[in-house]
Amino acid sequence: MDVKARTMGKNENNVYDTVKLDTLPKFSDLRSKVDVILKQSSWWDFYGVDWAINGLFLLLLPVSLLLIRAEEWLYMALGIFLLGWIHSVFATKSGHLAAHGSLSSNKVWSRPLSVLFVEVIGAFSEEMAYDIHIKEHHPYTNIIGIGDSSTWKVPFLPRYVYMFMAPVLIPPLAPLVSIAGLVEKRSYFGIMKYLIRAGFGLFVILYLLMTVSHCSLWGAVGIIWASRAVLSIPYIHVNIFQHIGLPMYKKESKPVRIYQMATGVLNLPSNPVLDYAFGHSIMSCHVEHHLFPQLSDNMCLKIKPIVSKFLKNSTLPYNEKTYMNRLRLFIDKYDTLMVNAPPITHFVGIQ
Repeated sequence: MDVKARTMGKNENNVYDTVKLDTLPKFSDLRSKVDVILKQSSWWDFYGVDWAINGLFLLLLPVSLLLIRAEEWLYMALGIFLLGWIHSVFATKSGHLAAHGSLSSNKVWSRPLSVLFVEVIGAFSEEMAYDIHIKEHHPYTNIIGIGDSSTWKVPFLPRYVYMFMAPVLIPPLAPLVSIAGLVEKRSYFGIMKYLIRAGFGLFVILYLLMTVSHCSLWGAVGIIWASRAVLSIPYIHVNIFQHIGLPMYKKESKPVRIYQMATGVLNLPSNPVLDYAFGHSIMSCHVEHHLFPQLSDNMCLKIKPIVSKFLKNSTLPYNEKTYMNRLRLFIDKYDTLMVNAPPITHFVGIQ
């Protein structure tokens, strides 16, 4: 019997997607190919490269503070941008890797590193980030109501407001969202820990701006907001571009893992600024990251040719689109993708 997975709807080429389940490749086959690369890789490949990037941007921190201190507006603007880039490297790139335990071979360090980068530096609740990203988004990628990226949707906002204006409110909203989430799950001890950790991180950057950059208290607060809003627009874009608009499934009829990730995840092109700000596993290797979430950014980049070749040779999709392609799509189909309920892909077959 010819068993197929059917997409109820049309893809970009206006044809119905089908796949024969009896010829669907096994994830274990891909895993064995990737294992060959992993066995040939050193500590530097697994962790060293990404820690070196952290070290480089840590050295740039005093440079950004001194630029902000300058009287010329151009130097000050450059300093604010650099401070925002540094913050994103630690809070987004390293916070993401730490949440997955991808910054150290010793798993004892995984949670403390996640707390440092996500909560102390990033000012977002590490507990909420773990629940949303690790416990829901990855196991249930593109599953309606669980891991469908709906947390990024604000349907009452017009398209241009959402795409180009609202993201600058992320810095002050992050603590409020964190506290609201912790209150909802009644994690009152978590609220106390969050306030202490995030408060300490905020105090440190305020102190540095006031002492090194000679800012007033409110001037320092404004610069923190401005610097953390610098990359907030592409941050929102990247998070919605990666999954929304791709096939979404019901939990009761979700496909096997390799098909779920191949159809529901998309890579964006490499970008010199965003590669460091967000990391390869969020940008150009997001497919690889969802298949092998325990790997660091550098290792995701290293296995990319293997994963790409395997999926393409297996007639599975390997989704890659340019940033501008996705931006035009979301602006054009904003109501469909971000306001209305997403269409469900019905996966029918023997698993």
